[in-house]
Amino acid sequence: MTHHKTIDQLSQELTNKALTPQTLYTEYTQRIQNVEPHIDAFLSTFDFPETFNMKNNSKLWGIPYANKAIISVQGKECNAASKILEGYIAEKNATVTDKLQAAGALVIGNTNMDEFAQGSSNEHSAYKTTKNPWDIKTVPGGSSGGSAAAVAADECVFALGTDTGGSIRQPAAFCGITGLKPSYGRVSRYGVMSYASSLDTVGVFSKTVQDSAIVLDVITGQDEKDMTSIPSPDISYEKELKNFDITGKKICYIQEFLDLPGLDPQLKKDFENSLQIAKDKGAIIESVSFPLIEAIIPTYYIIAKSEGSTNYHRYDGIRYGQTAKDSKNIKEIYTKSRSEFFGDEVKRCILLGTTMLSEGSIHDYYIKAAKVRRLIREFFDNLSSQYFAILSPVTPTLPFTFGEKTKNPLEMYAADIFTIPASLAGIPAISIPTKRYDNFAGSLQIMGKYKDELSVLQLAYFFEQEFQFERLHYKV
Repeated sequence: MTHHKTIDQLSQELTNKALTPQTLYTEYTQRIQNVEPHIDAFLSTFDFPETFNMKNNSKLWGIPYANKAIISVQGKECNAASKILEGYIAEKNATVTDKLQAAGALVIGNTNMDEFAQGSSNEHSAYKTTKNPWDIKTVPGGSSGGSAAAVAADECVFALGTDTGGSIRQPAAFCGITGLKPSYGRVSRYGVMSYASSLDTVGVFSKTVQDSAIVLDVITGQDEKDMTSIPSPDISYEKELKNFDITGKKICYIQEFLDLPGLDPQLKKDFENSLQIAKDKGAIIESVSFPLIEAIIPTYYIIAKSEGSTNYHRYDGIRYGQTAKDSKNIKEIYTKSRSEFFGDEVKRCILLGTTMLSEGSIHDYYIKAAKVRRLIREFFDNLSSQYFAILSPVTPTLPFTFGEKTKNPLEMYAADIFTIPASLAGIPAISIPTKRYDNFAGSLQIMGKYKDELSVLQLAYFFEQEFQFERLHYKV
């Protein structure tokens, strides 16, 4: 079946003219129509573009992909799964959209997400609840759960997401696919709605590590529209992917992660098996201690909620966003519009962030968190100077059922403990599936040195070949 194939496989068929971009797009459009009543991964789908780059100059030429509804596509609704932006049409492309279009990739639709990226389960969308294709009673993860589910259910070949504290890696793990978070700044954020500006990173969901490398080759690069962006390395990630020997490579893991009482025994055993595979192939495996482990969750959420509350100030019913009816003055426009059109998780972010940035609290919360963040970054920079890579589980649990954690936000936040460090440190990280457990997958996170996505991808490709993970295909 066409929709089970990878970018590399489909690119060959398109080049050989066994397929045309139009027929491939139509096949995926039909697939979406068949699957969506059960999965609800998409907020909107698009017609084949009227203008299309007919020059086949990239492996992404003619490949349909899905776009998280926080990334601008010119002329399409970009609502971040929020009622406050319902009907908002993007005036320009995001830089990452421009790069993909120039390569001939075809965006097939915008995916569902937690509203403004606030959430870890996809239960906070204002429009629908996306299901995990492996077990529709469980969450697909979040905030980029729609993109993860779309790839897992073969509704697209790859998808874009954003990762602030794990929002690509965690849903990739829950859905049994590959999720890549590049280094902070590696991919331009221009045209991407902000959650926490110092943490947000655009990344990729794909079926294989090679597919992630192919997409990364296209979307990286410095952008004059984004002052935080960094130049591309003078390499091809895909071409260098297999040029790797694990023999003698020093790899570490954080002992405190394995000692967490909430870590699922199956996932712990699965991770230890990954370590043994690397050791048997000649890697040097060492454990390290992370003395700041108890500071991970509070540091991240103080910074993220503070920056989020600042970014959401613009959605006031005047500058951006819908305006509540029957508002008599500016104060009522602000209060009624936000009360009516923002969801609970965004309201919680604004309340927490505004409180922590207030004059009486900023030194006790945000400034202290920024100092601890610097210590965490220095810790991982030091590890990166000593070790080729850092391994960890991706999530402490397998996917949970709907409603299981929404009543306790702190429990939901704690589920990101393995993914947050790479976000605070700004380093690249990838999640890959390891082993099947009935309808679920184990997963492995590989973290690397800042700006060294290649080493992360090479090690991920090595493990992918060793695991020989058998993907489940959603059947309708």
